[in-house]
Amino acid sequence: MRIAMIGTGYVGLVSGVCFSDFGHDVVCVDKDPAKIDTLRTGRTPIYEPGLEDLMRRNVEAGRLSFTGDLAEAAAGAQAVFIAVGTPTRRGDGHADLSYVFAAARELADVMDDGTVVVTKSTVPVGTNRMVAQTIRARLDETGRKIGFEVASNPEFLREGAAIEDFMRPDRVVVGAETDRAREVLREIYRPLSLREAPVMFTSLESAEMIKYASNAFLATKITFINEVADLCEKVGANVKEVAKGMGLDGRIGPKFLHAGPGYGGSCFPKDTMALARTGQEHAAPMRIVETVIAVNDARKRRMAEKVIDLCGGSVNGRKIAVFGVTFKPNTDDMRESPALTIVPALIGQGARVAVCDPAGRKEGEALLPGVEWVEDPYEAARDADAAVLITEWNQFRALDLARLRGVMKGDGFADLRNVYDPAEAERAGLRYVSVGR
Repeated sequence: MRIAMIGTGYVGLVSGVCFSDFGHDVVCVDKDPAKIDTLRTGRTPIYEPGLEDLMRRNVEAGRLSFTGDLAEAAAGAQAVFIAVGTPTRRGDGHADLSYVFAAARELADVMDDGTVVVTKSTVPVGTNRMVAQTIRARLDETGRKIGFEVASNPEFLREGAAIEDFMRPDRVVVGAETDRAREVLREIYRPLSLREAPVMFTSLESAEMIKYASNAFLATKITFINEVADLCEKVGANVKEVAKGMGLDGRIGPKFLHAGPGYGGSCFPKDTMALARTGQEHAAPMRIVETVIAVNDARKRRMAEKVIDLCGGSVNGRKIAVFGVTFKPNTDDMRESPALTIVPALIGQGARVAVCDPAGRKEGEALLPGVEWVEDPYEAARDADAAVLITEWNQFRALDLARLRGVMKGDGFADLRNVYDPAEAERAGLRYVSVGR
């Protein structure tokens, strides 16, 4: 099939590349000329393991191309996916849908008769019907007499494992209410039938809600175990043992029960906020979700206090080494990372901060002014009074703790991801603190 993908951000690019690997003819379109130029040279503007190689292979096979011209991309396409950003709107916490509706209006001018317009961006309930209204209104303005369908196809991609998630999904959710839309989406995802991946067809509203409810539930699991970790510290329990014991219950499961400095990223913060706002507007308040948001924000601040406490109540004039500032490993995404709260709080208290992160510097230089960027963790820790592990990149999971202590001036080590064994850290001469242990 021929597919057009509007937007070459994280969701659009990964989806477009993977659809082309299914064997479809995919054209990705973006208004940013610099992005298109980068993609045409075989490089990706985002960090995602395996994506660049997969993209190059499908470009060479003639199944994948990039353009800045929407008319060129939409010509002959049976399906056009809208995969533009929906950031949190300033002031009210809602998802900003301006890019979605702008894409819909522009698409109405160039799409072919019978096109299925598929929203892949994360959007609040009711948005797809508004997309349909937007397209109809524009067609009426211009006098174009064509038919079209609208469908919802939310993404469930984990940054750092997006290709695996796309190729071997737990499920594919499609909101579609006409035979034509269901037929096109079923054909697009037909290659997954060989892997027996379930494709679930729902109403438009149910598909939109599944995305938000899923992310809110996962954010709740993270926040729950973080609060349990705080109690574990007070009563002498070990949160890793508690989480394992909980996770062995098939009704609960082990995933997302890892205590840490709080969730971040491009999805959980904005999606929980948008769901809470939707509930308020419809007089069905999401009290649990509202609490999750507040607790997570407070947790990031508490992690900075944990580091300051480790340094005797003051970091003024002290050097702190920070390992990892992206919101999770295997991505360069800094959005809502706990480090964006922790590091500025330390600097604000007078600390000198040296940061080591395999991929975070590109975004981090603008977001974390005043830090020193270092390529090697031991160099970052040289003469440091304390070290802090915020993001559990693989290279920070196997540090030689004795060597680390040897290059440091002080002996404090705050492991905010519970990577290391406390006894091992203490044998290396470190004053070790973790989360919930």
